[in-house]
Amino acid sequence: MPARTERMFCGSPVSFAAENQAVRDRRIADRRPAPGLTRAEKREKDREIPVKRELELYIHIPFCVRKCAYCDFLSAPASQETMRAYVDVLCREIREFPRADQYEVSTVFLGGGTPSILPPELTGQILSTVREKFRFVQARSRTGRGAERSAGPENAEPIPDKKCGDPGFSQRLPEITIECNPGTADMEKLAAWRRMGINRLSLGLQSADDKELRCLGRIHTWKDFLATYHDARRAGFENINIDLMSALPGQTVDSWKRTLEKVLALSPEHISAYSLIIEEGTPFYDRYGEDARRRDAGEPCVELPSEEEEREMYRLTEQYLQKAGLYRYEISNYARPGYECRHNCGYWRRTEYAGFGLGAASLLALPETVSGKEKAVMGRRCAAGAADHEIRPHTFFPKNYRYKNPEDLAAYLAYDFSDRQKEELSAEDQMEEFMFLGLRMTRGVSERAFEETFGVPAGQIYGREMEKLEKQGLLCRENGRIFLSVRGTDLANYVMAEFLVER
Repeated sequence: MPARTERMFCGSPVSFAAENQAVRDRRIADRRPAPGLTRAEKREKDREIPVKRELELYIHIPFCVRKCAYCDFLSAPASQETMRAYVDVLCREIREFPRADQYEVSTVFLGGGTPSILPPELTGQILSTVREKFRFVQARSRTGRGAERSAGPENAEPIPDKKCGDPGFSQRLPEITIECNPGTADMEKLAAWRRMGINRLSLGLQSADDKELRCLGRIHTWKDFLATYHDARRAGFENINIDLMSALPGQTVDSWKRTLEKVLALSPEHISAYSLIIEEGTPFYDRYGEDARRRDAGEPCVELPSEEEEREMYRLTEQYLQKAGLYRYEISNYARPGYECRHNCGYWRRTEYAGFGLGAASLLALPETVSGKEKAVMGRRCAAGAADHEIRPHTFFPKNYRYKNPEDLAAYLAYDFSDRQKEELSAEDQMEEFMFLGLRMTRGVSERAFEETFGVPAGQIYGREMEKLEKQGLLCRENGRIFLSVRGTDLANYVMAEFLVER
């Protein structure tokens, strides 16, 4: 072992030996009573410190090589000059985020668009800015003997994720994801991402059939995808998601089976499998909008699969993936145990999140000081709910606000982030989101968590709706949980609409 450890981080050699010793010294000093204070007085002073709340970060990269025919996301091709200008403003937005010291970041998700088209130095610039601004959750050892590393400003070393596949262990490490389209990342770029601390890769395959890929307007082939996937494994990625899309024009049940078989032969840790939605304002809407209308009305389709074929594809997906060891934990998401997408789970559980970039949205709670008594209660509740992340610190922060960035690129580049548009969510808004987002997960929602969050039992608000849906065989209530039945999953949109509060 060399006496001095160096590595490249964002283009510069960084030595961590002296830095880590300084961090350890500071932590030891933090445990000593302050001068003039007894240990009891120090403990009382600690209880006055506001609790660090969990925060997820979403970073939007609105650029792509070519816009796909079905895509209605905020994305478009751009020059290198535009990308650099955008990243500079994005980093300014991150640096200007208020009250960052109240949070610990648990996940970072770089989405788009196609984040993988950014040069590595720009991706590194973004992540360096995040680490300078925020403190990440601390990784703990298997024996729970305290923090091994923290990715906060005092320590930019990436969190190790060699054991992130072990059930439970991954929950103690920051999850850092980047979306990647096949053909936009070579071995050098993939290895650079790993050095930056990115530990989860989401590959946008959509189909293993080249004809279907051409129909979608994708820039890659199945062969291109395989090259990127195998390069990612060689670069050290041990947590890979593959995006798939069913109900495509001209797609058959047999061609969908072949896609599933080819993908499962690669043994990915996670698969997101969505049905195509024909969105207005896209080339696909011009081509297939009328066909989609006929399908929704139960009429015969011309080019799109029928409603029966689409449901058969959905059933086959769960059947094939479950047999391969990936269980469905959300309507469209499947994972091996320990590899669930924690970032998306945070959305469905209404964890606070900050969105940066063009059109990005945030959900943040009104900052309040937590009393020592409330802090102690919160600690016990969080410990009791740690296994499934049911109990969140925002139990004590009832006023939620949603923020939204401009969707016009020129407006974003000149935006004053201190004057961001803000919408306060009412109690009814929050209850609605708690139910229809939580019901996306196969485990559904906890009645205890609902009551502790809102101070009223779920049955008192939604008793009539739940009774109706139970009688229809669409909803189940067991062991303090509310979740969709198998039939309810097929009719999820109908079920979730029942939980919209009448105003």
